[in-house]
Amino acid sequence: MTFTLTDSLVNQILSALENQEKVFLVDAAQGILVEKTDGRKGDDEFFYDLPEWNSADGFKLREDFTGSLNSPVAHEELQQVLHSGRGVFRNFRIVLKNYPEVEKKWHIYKNTKMLEYINGWYNSLREIWGLEKLDYVPESDDSLIHDDFNFSVYEPQVDDKNLVLEVNAAIKERNENLPDELMQAFYDIWHEQFKAGATRQQTGFVCRSFSNDFAGCITVSNVSDRQEKVMVLTGLFVPAAFRGLGIGTELISMCLSELKKQGKNWLIMPNTFIPDFLEPLLLRTGFVKIDSGFAVNLQ
Repeated sequence: MTFTLTDSLVNQILSALENQEKVFLVDAAQGILVEKTDGRKGDDEFFYDLPEWNSADGFKLREDFTGSLNSPVAHEELQQVLHSGRGVFRNFRIVLKNYPEVEKKWHIYKNTKMLEYINGWYNSLREIWGLEKLDYVPESDDSLIHDDFNFSVYEPQVDDKNLVLEVNAAIKERNENLPDELMQAFYDIWHEQFKAGATRQQTGFVCRSFSNDFAGCITVSNVSDRQEKVMVLTGLFVPAAFRGLGIGTELISMCLSELKKQGKNWLIMPNTFIPDFLEPLLLRTGFVKIDSGFAVNLQ
């Protein structure tokens, strides 16, 4: 007897796989889960065993997620938990509570991977039944970033000084041993850069969490009065605690979309120091490398 993998049944299986105290079967006739007992066992006809899922599988899932995470601070803490040897699952949850955005990313990742796992198990049954396999395409979560963050248009009069201070604070947090005079130099560079951009109609976007924490920014301006169709990237920054969540990608995407609407042809990032984490992001979003700078064609 076959059964249909309905949304309701999928949700029941997801819960059952994480239940280490009881064992469940699929009742093919009713399309629901029932508890496995001495008098009710899997027979691959009326009752089907669920795919095996144990604590080792749960650990591997968390290990893979942590390995894929680009948020350095959260990544380091989760790695420590995974190698602590005790209370791993509980401590993993505790660490995630300190990073709400990463926690949501974890739940999306976990559900996607477990749905793929369940779908693979179900397809193996369909193959036995002589039925076609069903393709599972995970739902994209790109739009979900706007559920966790507020993206607003950069306003020089409001954001200029605050952004420079916030970027400087984020740099200092990751480089606590830098001398004060060097931090002041970073502040002056950022401040002068924003001032220069403001004289050339600087625009962009700012990202903040809903608790109003600074989570990133992007700014662009005209190259010169003679180059109306070419824009220069004057600022792109995401604090370490918010990296790996798609904020940088979304800021670039919003900015490029706006520049296209304005009829611009190019956005360039001239010869400058590019942090290691930023170069892959630029290439992923359409930029090409030109010497030690970058450019993206907006046409």
